Amino acid sequence: MPKTALQTDVATAAEPFGVYVHWPFCAAKCPYCDFNSHVRHGGIDGDRFLAAYLKELAYFAERTPGREVTSVFFGGGTPSLMSPHITGAILERIAEHWTLDEDAEITLEANPTSVEAGNFRGYASAGVNRLSLGVQALDDRSLKALGRLHTAEEALAAFALARETFDRISFDLIYAREGQSLADWRMELNRALSFAVDHLSLYQLTIEDGTPFAALHEAGRLRVPHGETARDMYLATQELCNAAGLPAYEVSNHAKRSAESRHNLVYWHGHDYVGVGAGAHARITTDGVRRALSTLRLPEDWLAHVEVHGHGLVSDEALTKREAAEEYLLMALRLTEGIDVSRFEALAGEPLDETRITTLVEDGLLLRDGARLMATVRGRLVLERMIVELAA
Repeated sequence: MPKTALQTDVATAAEPFGVYVHWPFCAAKCPYCDFNSHVRHGGIDGDRFLAAYLKELAYFAERTPGREVTSVFFGGGTPSLMSPHITGAILERIAEHWTLDEDAEITLEANPTSVEAGNFRGYASAGVNRLSLGVQALDDRSLKALGRLHTAEEALAAFALARETFDRISFDLIYAREGQSLADWRMELNRALSFAVDHLSLYQLTIEDGTPFAALHEAGRLRVPHGETARDMYLATQELCNAAGLPAYEVSNHAKRSAESRHNLVYWHGHDYVGVGAGAHARITTDGVRRALSTLRLPEDWLAHVEVHGHGLVSDEALTKREAAEEYLLMALRLTEGIDVSRFEALAGEPLDETRITTLVEDGLLLRDGARLMATVRGRLVLERMIVELAA
């Protein structure tokens, strides 16, 4: 794999560019989660991991010269278990390697326990200007079932502290939980909307392979709303969020105008980003070729590899034009604004099949608006199927 800078296209260099920092550690593993997260009860060597993050940032900086960073996202795992001094050191190094936009969005994901909330001011001092809180539910029974370590009271207290500390705040909720009715969800969402600031991420509970929830579900010991009930919950989510002035801009994300997550839009618009840390992914364009990169998932393996090689990469592959275009289609069609057909064609080197587009439009699943194609509300309910048909 190359260790020297390649040429970044002029057009690509002018586009938004993000840096993702993966903190892979959690206090406990949630039974529904299939993210790359790990529990280390004996603690970790924070300074050693910091040195590795800084080393991997230097490696990626060599491969993406001259870029302006428009967003940084600390995800996980649980980044609010990270010491604020580590956060600050990483942000300082990012600003040294690249130009950091003076209006850059810098987000950190946090759990709303009282211990982690105590670090909020430290993160703000380090440069974080947007917090994403993993609230997940607003009642203690559901939180316990989801394996969360905070109570609803703690979540609300953390949210209040976050409002005093950050101008921009998002929080997550999970719906279609076991035993939850449509009326329950409408009540909970209305409550959430009453104190939401500018952004909400609202996820339907999905049963992911390899998780404890998957084993329970297969054994018939976990029953979650599905079919028409889950559909009605999704439609109710759109209705209530629209009425509250936080319409969906992506399948699961809702925001006031101009409060959309700029970092996530980097992904969904198909722009370049680097990812550091165990299990992180990256997409960079060099010499006109879009590359897909990923790092080792086990934190200790990643750490050892970075210390020897300067990076933790386990894969670094050039995408074909068709692969890059299909990836853009997969991501951008999740957006309410849909895909830019000309961007798809530039990536693919060929147009989408007009017959398939016409059929999906006539079926009420796709909407054409000039040079854009957008999924309708009905289309979002069968989005994966529609993407497969368009990409065929």
